Amino acid sequence: MKDGPDIARIASLIGDPARANMLTALMAGKALTASELAQEAGITLQTASSHLRKLELGGLLQPLRQGRHKYFSLANEEVAQTLEALMGLAANVGLLRTRPGPKDKALREARVCYNHLAGNMGTRLFDSLVSRGFLRLADDEISLTSSGAIFVQEFGIDLGKLRAGRSRLCRRCLDWSERRSHLAGSLGRALFTRIEELGWAARDRESRVVTFTPHGRAAFNKLLGHQEAI
Repeated sequence: MKDGPDIARIASLIGDPARANMLTALMAGKALTASELAQEAGITLQTASSHLRKLELGGLLQPLRQGRHKYFSLANEEVAQTLEALMGLAANVGLLRTRPGPKDKALREARVCYNHLAGNMGTRLFDSLVSRGFLRLADDEISLTSSGAIFVQEFGIDLGKLRAGRSRLCRRCLDWSERRSHLAGSLGRALFTRIEELGWAARDRESRVVTFTPHGRAAFNKLLGHQEAI
């Protein structure tokens, strides 16, 4: 047996079609019950419970109890980033489960990736922050600059609270549809939450799609430093 991390075990957990469907459903960032996940996977509740137990023991899921109900969510953002990267790899080699359509177009424009903005809108936000000197890239490291800190706070985000938290402030997440980075980490989450608070965009309850209002789209473009249309 070779030394090092056992990627085969993680791959086998994600590789089962039913488990992959359940994990993908949780990429929307919302905790779901075993019954809801069974429906997502197209399997019985008993079979789903067995799969969920394996995913929990494998460190990919976190169970949450609320009264008599038990919910499941992804264990952490690292799991979400791994899934997003695998989606990109699958798309890159042509392994798509459905033919492109209106829903596919909407997902590619804007969607939620666990707790941050992804798709074309997410990568545009990331590119703007980098080009304007608000984010600094050095090899694989990414950090918020002093001018970026001013920008973030002027946008209404409590940066001190973010820095006091346990989560890493800035992370790059490879966007599966754009094949470029979007912003993850606690800052990525905070920016997306602020966009929702301002009423610029809303999540679709039945999918990962994020829909911007006409006003929200214009305000988002202004935030990025230009007025051009998508």
